Amino acid sequence: MTQNTGAFEALLQEDRTYPPPAEFVANANIADPAVYEEARRDPEAFWARFAGELDWFKPWDTVLDWSDAPFAKWFVGGKLNAAYNCIDRHLDGPRKNKAAIIWEGEPGDWQVYTYRDLYREVCKFANGLKSLGVEKGDRVTLYLPMVPELAIAMLACARIGAPHSIVFGGFSAESLRDRIEDSQSKVMITADGGWRRGGIIPLKQSADASIEGETPVEKVVVVKRTGHDVPIVEGRDVWWHDLVADQPLNCEPEQMDSEDMLFMLYTSGTTGKPKGIVHTTGGYMTGTYATSKWIFDLKEDDVYWCTADIGWVTGHSYIIYGPLSNGATTVMYEGSPDYPDRDRFWAIVEKYACTICYTAPTAIRTFMRWGEEYPNRHDMSSLRLLGSVGEPINPEAWVWYWQHIGGGRCPVVDTWWQTETGAVMISPLPGITTLKPGSATQPFPGIDAAILDEQGNEIGPGGGGYLVVRKPWPSMLRGIYGDPERFVQQYWSNYEGIYFTSDGAKLDEESYFWLLGRVDDVINVSAHRISTMEVESALVDNLKVAEAACIGRTHEVKGQAIVAFVTLKDQVAGSDDVIAELKQHVAGKIGSMARPDDIYFAAELPKTRSGKIMRRLLRDVAEGRALGDTTTLADPAVVEMLKEQYGDED
Repeated sequence: MTQNTGAFEALLQEDRTYPPPAEFVANANIADPAVYEEARRDPEAFWARFAGELDWFKPWDTVLDWSDAPFAKWFVGGKLNAAYNCIDRHLDGPRKNKAAIIWEGEPGDWQVYTYRDLYREVCKFANGLKSLGVEKGDRVTLYLPMVPELAIAMLACARIGAPHSIVFGGFSAESLRDRIEDSQSKVMITADGGWRRGGIIPLKQSADASIEGETPVEKVVVVKRTGHDVPIVEGRDVWWHDLVADQPLNCEPEQMDSEDMLFMLYTSGTTGKPKGIVHTTGGYMTGTYATSKWIFDLKEDDVYWCTADIGWVTGHSYIIYGPLSNGATTVMYEGSPDYPDRDRFWAIVEKYACTICYTAPTAIRTFMRWGEEYPNRHDMSSLRLLGSVGEPINPEAWVWYWQHIGGGRCPVVDTWWQTETGAVMISPLPGITTLKPGSATQPFPGIDAAILDEQGNEIGPGGGGYLVVRKPWPSMLRGIYGDPERFVQQYWSNYEGIYFTSDGAKLDEESYFWLLGRVDDVINVSAHRISTMEVESALVDNLKVAEAACIGRTHEVKGQAIVAFVTLKDQVAGSDDVIAELKQHVAGKIGSMARPDDIYFAAELPKTRSGKIMRRLLRDVAEGRALGDTTTLADPAVVEMLKEQYGDED
C-alpha cells in the first residue's frame, strides 16, 4: 500500500468538519438555509412547488389526502406520465440532442443515447409490448443485466401504464419465480446473458427455470447481449430486435393518475415472502426529481454517474427517474469495478469526464484497501461532487473518498433512504451544509425525521434510539403489493401514524443525524445493546483495516459474543499481535463490553453484486451452521473459503 499513512492519520485527527467550498456555494442550485424553515412551515406548499416543475396533463385538486392514514394520496386528481417527464418534455429545446444515457459494457463496448434517440427506442418497445397484449395495469417483470434495454424497457412500461417489477440479475430462479408469481406478471423481459468479470451470467437459463410449470407469464422478450446460444421456446419467446424492428417511432403516453402504480420493487429479505413495495407516479416523480436537483446540484453540463444496479431502488431513483426528469446525462456501467483491473471505475470517470459520482461505502472501502495507486492512474479533475449510498459510511472511508477520489475539493453527500422511502430522506445540501465525515447530516427539507425511544418520546441531541418519519412525504411507499395488513403491521404499528424505519440513529450536539444501521443488527452482550455498525466503524478506524463485518454468536454466559471478520489493507499481514491490537482498539473506542471475542481475517467479505455484506452468511460460519442461500453473492467461493478456514474452529 503506497498511501501516505501519516498524512492520512493527520486528516483523521482534525476537527473533521468540512464547510462547502466558496466556489461551489456561488454556483449551487440552492445555497440559502432558509429553505429548511420554509419547508417546515408549510411542507405541502414546498412539495407542490417541486411537483409544479414537472409536466402534468391535468393539475391536481388536492396536494395531500392523509384522511385514511397510513394510506396516503399525493397530488390527488392530477394526471401525468413518468416517461413523458423523463423524455418528451426535453425534446422541444436543445436537450433533444443532448446525451441522456451514456452506457458502457464490461467488455469495453459503449453507446450514447440522446434524448431524441431514447424517445424513439422507448416508443418502439412500448409499441412492441402493446403488440404482445400488454395493457395499462398489466405487470411486467424485467430480469436484465445493466444494458440500455433495461432503461428503455422500464420507461416503455411507464409510458403505457404497465407497472414494472425489476428483479436484480443476481437473484436465483427460485427468487425470480416468487416475484413473478406475487406480481402476476404477464410478460418477462430477459437477456441471453450478461458480462461479469469476463464471464457470462446465464440469465436466460434462470429465467426459463423460473417459469417452468404453471406461470402467469405469457411472453418472454429476450435481449441478445452476449450472443451465445440459448433455447428459444416457440410461441412464447421473442427476440427484442425482432419485436421492435417494424414498430412505429411514436407512442402516445398514457395519462396516469398521480396515484396509479408506477412500479413495484421487492425487498430482499432473508426469510418469508418477498415484499413488493409499491410506488405510485406523481409523488415518486416529485421526490426523485426534487432530491436529484438539490442534493446532486445537477447542472446542464453535468455527466452524472450512479454506480448502482438498476435492479435496486437506487438505480430506479438515481440512474433513471430522478436524473432524466431533470434533463441530466446519466451513465450506466454493466460490469464489475475490478475488470479488467482495479481502476475500471476511475477509467470511466476519466473517459466520460464524469462530474458527479454516487457509490456505496462497501465499494469505497474496497478501493481504500486496494490503495490510491489505482485512482492515481487517471485524471479525475472533472469531478465536482461525490455521493455515498446504501449504508452508513465510516469516517475513515469518507475522508479517503474525499481526499483520493475528490482531490479534497468535492463535497461528499452521504445519503440515507430506503426502498420504501423512494427518495433520499437525510442528506447534506452541498451548497449549504457543513459536512461531518460519517454523518448523513440533516433531513431533506420537507422531511420530518426524528429519533424516538421505545415509548415514543423524542430523543434530543446527544441521544440515540429509533429513526422515524413523523409526517407523510410524496415518494413514500403506498403499500405492500396485495398485502395491506402487512404494510400497516410492518411500518406503522410501532408508533401510531408514524413511519418506523427499522434503523437506529443518534443525534450529536449539533443535531446531526448519525445512522447506526438496522435495529436488528444489534448484538446483546451481557445486557448491553451494541450496534454492529459502531463496532465495525471502530475497527475500520484502525489504519491496518480496510473493511470489517461484525455479527453476534450465541454465548452461554453473555447471551451473545461479538465476532468480527476483518479484511486488512494490502501489505498488512494478519497475526495474533494484530488481533490483540484490534480488540484493544475497539475497547478504547467504544468500551470493554464491545471488545470482540474473536477476530477472523478474510481476504474478501461475502457480498452481493450490489456491494452489501451478507452478514447472515457470516453468522452461519460463526455458528457452524449449513450455509443459507448464496445465489445473490458476487463470489460464492468467498464464504465457502471462510467456512473451510474457520468453520471447524467452533
